Amino acid sequence: MNTNDLKIFEAVAESGSFTKAADKMFTVQSNVTARVKSLEEEFDAKLFSRTSRKVELTEAGFVLMRYAKQIKHLVEEAKHEIKSNDTINGHLSIGCMETTMALKAPEILLAFGEKYPAVDLEFKSDNRDVLIADVLNYKLDAAFVSAPLSTNGLEKIKIKEEQLVILTASKEASLNQLVAREPLKSIVFDNGCIFRERLESWFSHKGIHNYKSIELNSIEGIINFVEAGLGISLLPEEVVSKYYPRRKVCTYPLSKQLGTMTTLLVYRKDKTPSKALQCFIDMYLKDVV
Repeated sequence: MNTNDLKIFEAVAESGSFTKAADKMFTVQSNVTARVKSLEEEFDAKLFSRTSRKVELTEAGFVLMRYAKQIKHLVEEAKHEIKSNDTINGHLSIGCMETTMALKAPEILLAFGEKYPAVDLEFKSDNRDVLIADVLNYKLDAAFVSAPLSTNGLEKIKIKEEQLVILTASKEASLNQLVAREPLKSIVFDNGCIFRERLESWFSHKGIHNYKSIELNSIEGIINFVEAGLGISLLPEEVVSKYYPRRKVCTYPLSKQLGTMTTLLVYRKDKTPSKALQCFIDMYLKDVV
């Protein structure tokens, strides 16, 4: 077995076809078939179930796919390490929540870029579950996510605690009067967002079941809609006070349980961080950012 065998195996799994895998790998179908057969003989297991329409991974195939991704990742890291010697370079992909992306990512990019200019630092924002899955599947090197976290296989570093607040338009009546309206409208991110989950938990705690959600994909949009009186929302207090101090919105504190959000930096436990990732972690631990 060599690493190219694993690349062919991955191509078959991803395309669901020996023919498409051959096109992707710039080879002939007979070679793809032979390489997969060789792997099945080496591992003494059937890796694919074949039907007239599609090729799918078996249970053993899924196991090998998990290890194939690890091997691919390690080989790429080894190349970077050997090529760089004492220079910190390579590509670093970091996941984060929408608020981190919009407000903190620029200063992180600036500070890290000044110190490690040879590292290509990339950010991706998404909801918590997607970010965790992407770290586990080697699509991200690390991610900023909210606690608590019980997922196996991840190292976690506590970054900071933030206070979450309810947002309403300044022109509205008191919060108690506002939530008495039916249906109450909330301005939120998509499902899976921690802020949306906390707001809906607050609704449940208050016995509010009749509400409608307006989904937006940016903090600016949420602030604009709340300010216009189109609904209420929930965001970190620092976001509102630091970046939107002059907007016509009011904030209301939550209980400690609902109102405290702990942000973690997570990365895979089963592998040593690359030089670039370790530098990123160290920079955070030293409060450079």
